[in-house]
Amino acid sequence: MSQLDQLPDQDPEEIAEWRDSLDAARDFGGPHRAADLLRRLVEHAELRRLGLPPLLDTPYVNTIPTAAEPEFPGDEEMERRITAWNRWNAAAMVTRGNHRGGLGGHMATYASAAWLYEVGFQHFFRGKEADGSGDQLYVQGHAAPGVYARAFLEGRISEAQLDRFRQEVGGDGLPSYPHPRRLPWFWEFPTVSMGLGPLSAIHQARFNRYLTARGIKDTSGSHVWAFLGDGEMDEPESTAALALAAREGLDNLTFVINCNLQRLDGPVRGNGKIVQELERQFRAAGWNVVKSLWGEAWDDLLARDTTGALVRRLGEVPDGQFQTYAASDARYIREHLFHTGPELRALAETLDDRRLLETVATSRGGHEPRKVYAAYRAAVEHRGAPTVVLVQTVKGWTLGPGFEARNANHQMKKLSGAEFRAMRDLLELPIPDSALNEELVPYAHPGPDSPEARYLRERRATLGGPAPARRVRFTPLPELPAKPFETLFKGSGTQEIATTMAFVRLVKDLMRDKATGHRWVPIVPDEARTFGMESLFPSAGIYSPLGQTYDPVDRDQLLHYKESASGQILNEGITEAGSMASLTAAATAYATHGEPVIPFYIFYSMFGWQRTADQMWALGDQLGRGFLIGATAGRTTMTGEGLQHADGHSQLIASTNPAALSYDPAFGYEVAVIVREGLRRMYGHSEQHPHGEDVFYYLTVYNEPLPQPALPAGDGVTDGILRGLYRYREADTGALPADAPRLQLLASGTAVRWALTAQRLLAEDWGVAADVWSAPSWTELRREALDCDAANLAQAAAGTGAAARVPYVTRTLAGAPGPVLAVSDWMRAVPDQIRPWVEQDWTSLGTDGFGLSDSRAATRRHFGVDAESVTVAALAALARRGEVKTETVRLAAERYGVRF
Repeated sequence: MSQLDQLPDQDPEEIAEWRDSLDAARDFGGPHRAADLLRRLVEHAELRRLGLPPLLDTPYVNTIPTAAEPEFPGDEEMERRITAWNRWNAAAMVTRGNHRGGLGGHMATYASAAWLYEVGFQHFFRGKEADGSGDQLYVQGHAAPGVYARAFLEGRISEAQLDRFRQEVGGDGLPSYPHPRRLPWFWEFPTVSMGLGPLSAIHQARFNRYLTARGIKDTSGSHVWAFLGDGEMDEPESTAALALAAREGLDNLTFVINCNLQRLDGPVRGNGKIVQELERQFRAAGWNVVKSLWGEAWDDLLARDTTGALVRRLGEVPDGQFQTYAASDARYIREHLFHTGPELRALAETLDDRRLLETVATSRGGHEPRKVYAAYRAAVEHRGAPTVVLVQTVKGWTLGPGFEARNANHQMKKLSGAEFRAMRDLLELPIPDSALNEELVPYAHPGPDSPEARYLRERRATLGGPAPARRVRFTPLPELPAKPFETLFKGSGTQEIATTMAFVRLVKDLMRDKATGHRWVPIVPDEARTFGMESLFPSAGIYSPLGQTYDPVDRDQLLHYKESASGQILNEGITEAGSMASLTAAATAYATHGEPVIPFYIFYSMFGWQRTADQMWALGDQLGRGFLIGATAGRTTMTGEGLQHADGHSQLIASTNPAALSYDPAFGYEVAVIVREGLRRMYGHSEQHPHGEDVFYYLTVYNEPLPQPALPAGDGVTDGILRGLYRYREADTGALPADAPRLQLLASGTAVRWALTAQRLLAEDWGVAADVWSAPSWTELRREALDCDAANLAQAAAGTGAAARVPYVTRTLAGAPGPVLAVSDWMRAVPDQIRPWVEQDWTSLGTDGFGLSDSRAATRRHFGVDAESVTVAALAALARRGEVKTETVRLAAERYGVRF
């Protein structure tokens, strides 16, 4: 029985007739003819919008027949010459760099994809001069030499810069791949960490829609283009958000996947077919799929395939074999591709060896501008879903038989003089033999006033200026209201508030500001209620392009779940990678669209840097600005969740990112000081940074409700919070002997509370005076100290005789009596960052090892960081100096039941 038999059928006889017709078609025309009839009917049903699911797998031919291709709008011969110059200069740049310094570079990727980029640059990619946004281009990292070559032809990059490819020391070189931080006027998006480009592109297209829906900027004219490799699609991030793009109907997004059938070291699917696999994957996710596989040379051959034998054969030959065809002679192709049946043998006999070789070995859709243009036009005109263009090419095309379709071509970094001469002849470039030698082939340019250069300028002017291009043209945000910060400065009195809630309350109040409140972008991976953010649901709303088409189950409650087409919150679902991609799009809107927004992404700290540190590095590379909030932080404050939720190392990972300013605030007022300064630095104006600083902030906040004290009086407190260290509470020496032993307790985050309790125990039980210091940022203390060391070394090398710079941490602790004991809810390596610049004897405590489930008190005792353990460790540090008796340490351990 069929699954459908359980559904009522109003006319079973009609169904029987259709079945009989299909059986007859099979009996008369064969199974292939019957399958073809069904395919055409399903396609027709899709066009008629009958609600049938689309076929996931279509024949291995072009989606757009030659007869249906639109008229090519440009001068094809002129564009061919321009592309030839670009091909030459891209290869020359990499070859020259390797002859001079062995610096690497890639030629084969751009050689296969040249027309994919050139057709886009000539006819599709919009620049920023019209609306400040233009299109967003995610360029495949290994194709960067070709984009540089085109910019050289346009006059945007000089020959001297081409000759400093991968030579960035000195400041005028070209980065190896798309790196906005290294070439911030040119590149917008870092893409060479494979998989992040496609994920980021999807969320960029979505964020474009968000900006329009929120009334911040009309981005309806922007289109996002992501150029990818077929091998790159193996990365899980590459396909992680396909369903999101289809679900939200992102028809402002196009993926262009260059299917040259090769990974870095061999075929992508040697025993399979990557194009068909990708088609199934994207169609199943709801994308529009356009395939451009074969060039014009195939048209006549396919037209004479009256039995469908050739199409079936193309569909069954694995990619590894097609790669071999591209590097084989005509005899091999005849024997292995066509001599498998009488119909194919007859087709092959109509072609001489030259024509057969041209058709099978090199005629690909990605090498012909008309085919590429037709695919792109279909993509941008499609409505209701994103489009993926699957384009087949030959890796290393035009670089000669030593490169084309060879497994090793990704690692081949230079051409010989003979290979350049062959390439010149193939491309028909006017470069004399006298200019070619085995070492340094010349760059070639038709001249700034040549027809090619004028054509380039005219086309880019028509499309809105140069691309790719990055521009920063935003107006700094107005001064923020003081009241939300002052509320936290006053403290909470006896009310217990966790620092997570202190941050959420601060932002909630700032979002009410009429001038800037609408620019906040809260991002959360389906844990808003965990972080106390449900109060934002009804007021700010959760962004959904569909609005809310259902009655929420909690609609009768004050804090009900509310989705809205103009919602402010990006509730991403359970995806840290997607949340980071959204943060990146928002954090760079100040440059991408000239509109500063203030994103904050709040998450379980354990699931941030540990899972998505690569994206956080890309965020810094893209010069992103915003706040990462590692909530439920520390190894001992979320212990009921156990090992996988117990974060004791994100602060250490964050310290490795030069763009991240990492803080571990202990109190609500510290949170307020840090956020206020972050907003000033990232979105304010200064003489040195007229458009703000290219940094982002990482704050770890805790879920431990405690009374929040007021901001202490004193001019140095705020400065100390931002620099990373200030004395929170000096020892009360009034009740202690004048010669009482003394030490310094340094702590961050929730550990400051343990240090304060230890301060009391040391005084009351053992007659020891301890000063307690809050260290909101061990990392910023270290970085400032490293800067001092570097400046001192430079002065010494220059022999200037200038006074040495003393690090802030050294100056601040100078003269503080006794040893230093540092404690935190992080592994010891976090506070140990500053050890070289602390002149006192140093001891640290931390939560090294795996987390575990138990009460906070039990786990802190387990790791030896609770107040009693800190007390014993402090006495041990004094005993090593002979300031207390060794016996005192044993007695304290017994008294408190501490075992290390």
